[in-house]
Amino acid sequence: MRIGELARTTGVEVDTIRYYERAGLLSAPKRSDNGYRTYAPGDLARLAFIRHCRALDIPLADIQRLLSIVDSPESDCGEINHLVDLNLARVRARLASMQALEQQLMALRGQCATPDKASACGILHELVAAAQGEACACHRPADTGATSDGARP
Repeated sequence: MRIGELARTTGVEVDTIRYYERAGLLSAPKRSDNGYRTYAPGDLARLAFIRHCRALDIPLADIQRLLSIVDSPESDCGEINHLVDLNLARVRARLASMQALEQQLMALRGQCATPDKASACGILHELVAAAQGEACACHRPADTGATSDGARP
């Protein structure tokens, strides 16, 4: 099969396939007499494996290592577990970061309860204040219920 057919079959762009070849994830394909790349069923399977790993957001360096393990089926799978554990930790860190971002945006959103003129918009006031180096609602500690003198109501 030629590169266009491989791209259509796997849903991977032609340029990406070429990149994977340059990066060593895919072997250099055979060439037909007219110079076109020709791919075998094994190339299709390998590219589908890479695509699935990328869909799981596994970095290319980790995919390279996984492919080397695939190529050595007698090797220990402990490294595979380690790679997946590292990726899980990375995803969990991103989730925590996204949850913090959600809280910041909710705090910012809370600054403008009803639509009004832009000059009265609490969100814009907060964003301008932050741009001027002041603490914005989205970066201030959560309201503890204390009054301005520090006493609780």
